[in-house]
Amino acid sequence: MSRHAFAIGLSIALSGLVSTAAYAQEPASESPAETARLEYEQVMTLTPDLENGRKVYLTCAVCHRPEGWGAPDGAYPQIAGQLRTVIIKQLADIRARNRDNPLMYPFSVPRILGGPQSVADVAAYVAQLPMTPENGVGPGVDLPLGKDVYTEHCSKCHGENGEGNEAEHIPAIAGQHYLYLMRQFDAIRTGRRKNSDPKMVKQIDGFTPLHQAAVLDYTSRLRPPESKLAETGWTNPDFPAYVRDPMGVPPMPPMPAGLLEAPASAEPPAYPSVPPAR
Repeated sequence: MSRHAFAIGLSIALSGLVSTAAYAQEPASESPAETARLEYEQVMTLTPDLENGRKVYLTCAVCHRPEGWGAPDGAYPQIAGQLRTVIIKQLADIRARNRDNPLMYPFSVPRILGGPQSVADVAAYVAQLPMTPENGVGPGVDLPLGKDVYTEHCSKCHGENGEGNEAEHIPAIAGQHYLYLMRQFDAIRTGRRKNSDPKMVKQIDGFTPLHQAAVLDYTSRLRPPESKLAETGWTNPDFPAYVRDPMGVPPMPPMPAGLLEAPASAEPPAYPSVPPAR
């Protein structure tokens, strides 16, 4: 990361703390969900400006990287190529405290990110970024079970190929990092993600840890359309000065071969039955 980007990140974090304190002192005249809904509806009436979206995205690139690909370790999601309505909905929820995200909140407040027009602009910019074809995936040991669970429980809302639903702001999940999916699934099931769809909370109630790992591994391997994927070696030309190996630290070494592979078995494993759809 460049020194300029680091300075921006530090400034945003400190400013966000002040914004957070001020926000806490203001009397709440409406619920966080209602505040988020009103901003979402306002943003959706605006015409996005991609050039301004590129400028606003500098704030986001501090964590999500210039390409919007996040991190395979699940710390940050891949947001490149996400449906525009989903980006707007999640930003509105975080800004209104309808979704708790202490790390992202200081970056999302209006005094840093901007008002509704900036949300419209940056959402459109992110939505048109090409996705990485090398997202993080799971161990690959229970994919048949994962496919069955996905077909029974997930495909109706998220789509047969994980493409999401723009009209209903249901996220596209094809090509998302496996460990991020695991982290959000846990947050939804435990109630920590306040803006979760109640239908999904009910749908996953009977999942065992094996069901969860299998279906999210399968989901992470769903391939987005080729038209949405970046070419090998692509970097975002809008950020030519961004340093992708800060302080010369090399990337993490690959996982040793075979570490996550299932032991050889003479018979196919006996999977638990897929819980019925609710």
